[in-house]
Amino acid sequence: MMTRSLLPWSLFAALIATAGLPIYIHAPKFYVDTYGVSLATLGLVLFGLRLLDVVQDPALGWLAEKARGYRGQLVAFGVVLLVLSMLGLFAVTPLLPPIWWFALTLTGLFSAFSLLTICFYAQGVMKAKAASGGHLQLASWREAGSLIGISVAAVAPVALAALTDQPFALFALLFALLGGVALWAMRGEWTGGAVQTASVSPLLVLSDPMTRRLLVLALVNAAPVAVTSTLFLFFVESRLEAPGSEGPLLLLFFAAAAVTAPFWGKLAARVGAKAALLAGMGLAVVSFAFALRLGAGDTLGFAVISAASGAALAADMVLLPAIFARHLSARAGGEAMGFGLWSFASKLSLAIAAATLFPLLQWAGFASGETNTPEALQALTLLYAALPCALKLLAIALLVTTPLKEA
Repeated sequence: MMTRSLLPWSLFAALIATAGLPIYIHAPKFYVDTYGVSLATLGLVLFGLRLLDVVQDPALGWLAEKARGYRGQLVAFGVVLLVLSMLGLFAVTPLLPPIWWFALTLTGLFSAFSLLTICFYAQGVMKAKAASGGHLQLASWREAGSLIGISVAAVAPVALAALTDQPFALFALLFALLGGVALWAMRGEWTGGAVQTASVSPLLVLSDPMTRRLLVLALVNAAPVAVTSTLFLFFVESRLEAPGSEGPLLLLFFAAAAVTAPFWGKLAARVGAKAALLAGMGLAVVSFAFALRLGAGDTLGFAVISAASGAALAADMVLLPAIFARHLSARAGGEAMGFGLWSFASKLSLAIAAATLFPLLQWAGFASGETNTPEALQALTLLYAALPCALKLLAIALLVTTPLKEA
């Protein structure tokens, strides 16, 4: 059965996703609270690490393309590096000054994340060609797995705190177990690519105008989620004055995304991917706009917004990669390099968010875990809600003016 054959893809997607967005949510605050690292310094380090991706992600795309006959071994190496980096980040007392240890372990984690993402999505193009449901069916299963992984990872450290006084260390150990299970489940999926293809350069992939347009759209459209995920914990703790609610709210956000992911795939099959994606993006704008009105004690209202914005995130995660994969498939070649550039565009938005938002908050006088002035809280609200709203409107304008083939 096709459905059963896609279960390993959901599991492996969950592994990769666990090491993605949740790390941006948890790691900065963990190092601020545990080791006293400043927000501005963390922002600069995160941005500096992402500059590495300017070279790294296209290079990893080239490697995944050239070594497609050995993709299984490449993926195994990536999983081992990912697991070791996660353990170093959360389960090992820094062996260097905390900010340097933070940079070192995240370098390994981000590099492994990039390699696995590129190989996984490039292999997905080949898988979708053989699937009756094509790219949308694969994307629905894959991104549902991703969202489940994000949901669990987002709330796990908070939930594990009831079991141990070192919840992040236990989280890292459980992640290592997931890595082994996911690698075993996908052991037979890295086939069909033994034939060596001609070398594909980033410039060759970028020579196609539609590819460039879709990559710009991916960058702009990922920016609102980058902003809100970077500031989520600070917003709940300081703006809503609801410490302890972070875990349930994160779970609600990502659970809503996971539950609605199949809906967006079905809607796209009925009305087209572009129309479905525009509907999801419009829902995101409404969610961000309502968040502007929230203040202390508005936890219930924020829960409703979290559910709505989670559903909007599912549209982004299911439909945009499917649209991009379908375009690469039609071009017949360069899938790994294309997703190398896609990975870079997606992560660049997170880097820019960290590099700009943390210094701006510090400049506005905001301090984590302390009593803040009304001006500092207003700055936090504007950055968390108004900025994503403007960025999402820009993404909508880009999508509306982008001609897409639905077949």
